[in-house]
Amino acid sequence: MIPKHPPPRRAALVGLAALVITATIAGCGQSAAPESTFVLLDGSTTTTADMKGKVTLVNFWATSCTTCVAEMPHIVSTYDKYKAKGYDTIAVAMSYDSPSYVVNFAQTRKLPFKVAIDNTGKVAEAWGDVKLTPTTYIVDKQGQIVKKYVGAPNFDELHKLIEKLLAAA
Repeated sequence: MIPKHPPPRRAALVGLAALVITATIAGCGQSAAPESTFVLLDGSTTTTADMKGKVTLVNFWATSCTTCVAEMPHIVSTYDKYKAKGYDTIAVAMSYDSPSYVVNFAQTRKLPFKVAIDNTGKVAEAWGDVKLTPTTYIVDKQGQIVKKYVGAPNFDELHKLIEKLLAAA
C-alpha cells in the first residue's frame, strides 16, 4: 500500500505551487531591462537604451505558437491606441522560428511596430532565458521591467497598466 500525504500537507504543497506560479506569471518586480540589441527585419537595430523615455511592450513570440498568432491583433490594436502617447512595441521572434516565416507573417498582417529576429537566442536568454511563448514584458519610461506575462495577457488589465505608466513622470 502506498502511503498518502495527510491532506494539510498536500494542501500546503498545492498552495505553495500556486503561489510560485502566480508570482512568476503576475510579474517580476522592478528590475532593469537587460541591455540588448534587437536586429529588426529591415536589418537595422534598436537597443534597450533606445526604449528609455517610452513605455515599451517586448513580446517574445513564434509563428508556430497559436496563442502568439491569436494575440497579435490585440498587440497591434494596443500599439495603435497608445503609440502617439509615448508607447512602443518590439515583437521578438524566437531563434527557432524561420526568418522567412517571420517576414511573411509581419508583411501579410502589416505589423506596424518593430519586429526583431533573435537568430542566436541571446536576446531571449538575456531576458530571463525565455523558452515559453508568448512571454511579454512591460518596460517603463526609466527602462525598468514592471510586468511579465507568460501566455496571453488580459488586455483590459494591460491597457490600464500602460495608461498608468504613460501618465507617470
